[in-house]
Amino acid sequence: MVESEFGVNRMRTWIHHALVTTVQAGGGGVMVWGMFSWHTLGPLVPTGHRLNATAYLSIVSDHVHPFMITMYPSSDGYFQQDNAPCHKARIISNWFLEHDIEFTVLKWPPQSPDLHPIEHLWDVVERELRALDVHPTNLHQLQDAILSIWANISKECFQHLLNQCHVELRQF
Repeated sequence: MVESEFGVNRMRTWIHHALVTTVQAGGGGVMVWGMFSWHTLGPLVPTGHRLNATAYLSIVSDHVHPFMITMYPSSDGYFQQDNAPCHKARIISNWFLEHDIEFTVLKWPPQSPDLHPIEHLWDVVERELRALDVHPTNLHQLQDAILSIWANISKECFQHLLNQCHVELRQF
């Protein structure tokens, strides 16, 4: 999962689990965090700020956990995250240890190739934002547009992205 900053004329990517978007007119930004699996899009959570360990713990406990136990009730699910500092914080590691029988957190090596499928999904969101007939002019409109775009991403789209990443990973 990846954090990206979108403006109408620019994009910048960080390795985290959220998407930051900015409105060209008036400035400012909206940050959302999202996840998905082969089967479905997961929650898209407006965060209001950059993630720190405390905010990420709230997302993990309130959104990741319910999604994972619903989608993978027999504890056969895998959760992928990168090595962002908030993901490596002690409170996060402890939380995942307490829930390790419910799903597995994939270990991601430091400085690994950037093969997080969500990065490609953020690209889809950016393209759809750019293609809007009427661009958001305030933060509320921007957040609504992102949530709407997310809700309308087709299953074929995110499954294709996962297939591409799987092929790329096999090459390493």
